[in-house]
Amino acid sequence: MDKQINTNFEEAIFAGGCFWCTEAVFQRLNGVEQVVPGYTGGSIKNPAYREICTGRTGHAEAIKISFDPSKVSYSELLEVFFATHDPTTLNRQGNDVGTQYRSEIFYTSQEQKQKAEEFIALLEKEQIFASPIVTVISEEKSFYNAEVEHQNYYNDHREQPYCQVIIDPKIKKLNAYYSNKLNTAN
Repeated sequence: MDKQINTNFEEAIFAGGCFWCTEAVFQRLNGVEQVVPGYTGGSIKNPAYREICTGRTGHAEAIKISFDPSKVSYSELLEVFFATHDPTTLNRQGNDVGTQYRSEIFYTSQEQKQKAEEFIALLEKEQIFASPIVTVISEEKSFYNAEVEHQNYYNDHREQPYCQVIIDPKIKKLNAYYSNKLNTAN
């Protein structure tokens, strides 16, 4: 039997460094139905991971989130996005360096664009970060799902050093600051 599709779901697309990290964070939020890692914002069709890694395609590692706005708002997703990556480093997240690791929001509606602009303006006004935010806000572009081996990576490979050193601290931060927003199934 096919799963019933909720037509009230919305989509959000975020690039905030390695998609293994962002996928793991957003999978844990209540109201998030699905998180798909992939590639967007580039110049070629159907890019592969090995091409993305060169930085020559212009794609970012990103995630497409399907969410129920009655359970988690787009503004709450923005808050978690900015709290779990560094939006002040250009084309870099920690040791991951290159345009594929940039901080970018790909809006799917004018409302999302406005909310993202307002949220960044608030963060800047309140000087939440020591350096200026470099996150780009762009219109949604073609999104290409990542290869199967990149799907659900953290959950399937928690013993990997990258997961333990890079992703575990993000999950701990999420648990500490957003425990009221977490899906209890995780």
